[in-house]
Amino acid sequence: MLTVHHLNESRSQRILWLLEELGVPYEIVQHTRDPKTRLAPPSLLAVHPLGKSPVITAKQEDGGDLTVIESGAIIDYVIRRHGEGRLAPDPASADYDRYQQWLHYAEGSAMLPLMLNMYVGRLGEAGAPLHPRIQGEIANHLSFVNDSLAGRDFFVGDALTGADIQMSFVPEVAKAMGKLPEYPHMAAWIARMHARPAWKAALDKSGPYALGA
Repeated sequence: MLTVHHLNESRSQRILWLLEELGVPYEIVQHTRDPKTRLAPPSLLAVHPLGKSPVITAKQEDGGDLTVIESGAIIDYVIRRHGEGRLAPDPASADYDRYQQWLHYAEGSAMLPLMLNMYVGRLGEAGAPLHPRIQGEIANHLSFVNDSLAGRDFFVGDALTGADIQMSFVPEVAKAMGKLPEYPHMAAWIARMHARPAWKAALDKSGPYALGA
């Protein structure tokens, strides 16, 4: 049995979606952000020293516990161990290389300017000199993602993969920032993802998720 340590309004929402797509049994341990600081609670530190979400735990065949952090690593682990050939291209194919690119790009590049925008925005006037550079980088990445989805239903191939699940947080944050209408291909894509039965099932189990509204 997999256990998902789920933090409200966080990247762990997409891990629940992944498990619902695969029909993998799991349990949720809920963790709630501090309403003032928006930081994760100390309870996550008991699961992993970084105190971040997503994090999953799983029983291994030898009876020991495995703890996995980082969205991309969790998605890769779940699909390799429980996917039975679903949600990932053939490793020998060119599509697999593109799939790996999107898995790493989501957090390695795309989310950085979006997170910087949030943190620098809290600095008020002190952060003003950084805004033009940050906004330029946001536009650069969102344009890249939007153009990559032109004429496509999915990021890789003609069916849902872990790359779509990993990339979902990018347009969700862009929507929260009010930027999604500028990128119609990405807007249409995330609307399709949020219409999937598995995504809705994950939402029913997780509770409110403002980024999915």
